[in-house]
Amino acid sequence: MATPSDVFQATPRIHPWSDVCAAGCVYGGPVAGPHRQPWRLGPGGERWFDLGLTGFLLLPVLPYAFFVDVTDSLLMLAQITPLVARRRRPVAVFTLVAVATAVQPLVTDNPLWSQLAFPVAVYSVARYAGSRWAAAALGTGVLGAGIAAVDWLRGFGAAMLTAENVLAYSVTIALFVVVAWTLGTLGRTRQAYVDALVERGERLEREASQQAALAAIEERHRIAREMHDVVAHGLTTIVVQADGARAAAAHDPSVTGPALATIATTGREAIAELRRMLGLLRADEAPTAPQPRLADLPTLLAEARGAGTPVVGDLPPDLPVVSDGVALTTYRIVQEALSNVRKHAGPDATASVALRVEAEAVVVEVADDGRGAAAHDDGRGLGLAGMRERVAAHGGTLTTGPAAGGGFAVCARIPL
Repeated sequence: MATPSDVFQATPRIHPWSDVCAAGCVYGGPVAGPHRQPWRLGPGGERWFDLGLTGFLLLPVLPYAFFVDVTDSLLMLAQITPLVARRRRPVAVFTLVAVATAVQPLVTDNPLWSQLAFPVAVYSVARYAGSRWAAAALGTGVLGAGIAAVDWLRGFGAAMLTAENVLAYSVTIALFVVVAWTLGTLGRTRQAYVDALVERGERLEREASQQAALAAIEERHRIAREMHDVVAHGLTTIVVQADGARAAAAHDPSVTGPALATIATTGREAIAELRRMLGLLRADEAPTAPQPRLADLPTLLAEARGAGTPVVGDLPPDLPVVSDGVALTTYRIVQEALSNVRKHAGPDATASVALRVEAEAVVVEVADDGRGAAAHDDGRGLGLAGMRERVAAHGGTLTTGPAAGGGFAVCARIPL
């Protein structure tokens, strides 16, 4: 037995954008207050409604069998009973009702209460079947209205069979069929519209989920690039200083002090950078240090010199004002390129860093006179790939390869 919650259930909510559109755009009014969904019958409620409708139409059948005519009561039973399955089998139900109604002129000339089942069957076809079946039911109903009018008028005598009377009766009877067909068609159209809104809402939700997933992947890539730049730069400096201090300690222990100080300073800076980025992942309002800017490039070059790499800087006296994204990309390219010089160029390599602004773009070049391309891009590292991704994100270009006269060069052009 169906429970009350099964009999009545709220119309499933659709996507919020669909709610707004249906409430405001389609019906021509602003959305005032929360949008209330209409109530409708659930599956159990639909079954009980069809049983109740069929039982209501069957009420006169038993008294009719006792007091009027048994044959007519059986015909009424045949016309009404199929309505129980009008939602699940609308075409089959209409066929049974139409056949039973077509038999009526052969059995009796009297109008029957059960003829109300015919417009109900027409409504069911128009509501729950396709438009072609609905058109066929409408044509059958209009044709049947003419036949019923002739049959009824014939019972009153030949004098009543005039064109005016037949037309008047046919139009009156056909009006029931047309109204039922119209209501069913409107219901089917509205259901198709709601289904389209639901499908559109689900599609938008899937697209939003995909966009969020892509954004998360891009953010992970960005964080991976940041982590790589920070860790590679800091650890490279630490390793170079540690190796240098170990090699020099046997001859001059006094040089270990400055080397250890550089290692400690570089380690603290790397830890601070890592804390800043991890703080972004842990909380939305975590205290963070500002992102590196072009003004931090001289400090970066000084750190590289302090780590033992000779660096020649060619920076404009007044660094240009650029967006934060361009400034961060430029800084990271220089940082990664200097890390590669320390790792791959050799112990006696000298690096040069040049920055200029030309043709609405920032151009940064980092070159060394070390071992050259053979010691650089082996296809497995992330440094050059990260540079390319950063520059491509701004629509710029990155050129890497052997430098003229030996060594390796990195040149990035980043549009402003």
